[in-house]
Amino acid sequence: MVYPVFPGETNHYGTLFGGTAMAWMDQAAFVAASRHARRKVVTVHADAVDFRHPVPQGSIVELVARVVGVGRTSLRVEVEMWVEPLEAEREPYLAARGGFVLVALDEKGRPAPVPPLEG
Repeated sequence: MVYPVFPGETNHYGTLFGGTAMAWMDQAAFVAASRHARRKVVTVHADAVDFRHPVPQGSIVELVARVVGVGRTSLRVEVEMWVEPLEAEREPYLAARGGFVLVALDEKGRPAPVPPLEG
């Protein structure tokens, strides 16, 4: 997932709000878990999100989410937030990393089995 960082998503320092970063990371975890489970999924836990570097307004942010573990009905997803500065001389950098646990649901909203990780 890729997002531009617009002024409405930044604080008075001109950097991305932490809550917005976490929401984007949760969305990326949702997409990864949904693709793996092929079912509805809901977030049940968010690990500590480590904010390593600020994300300045005007940057482009890429979220990379990977399913790294599965239980019977749950999926563990790790998400990285990479910043692509618009200045040509600056390299992309890791701004944040966090883990999320999501649970797959059946048609009645009950936990449902997920396929194993291949690999």
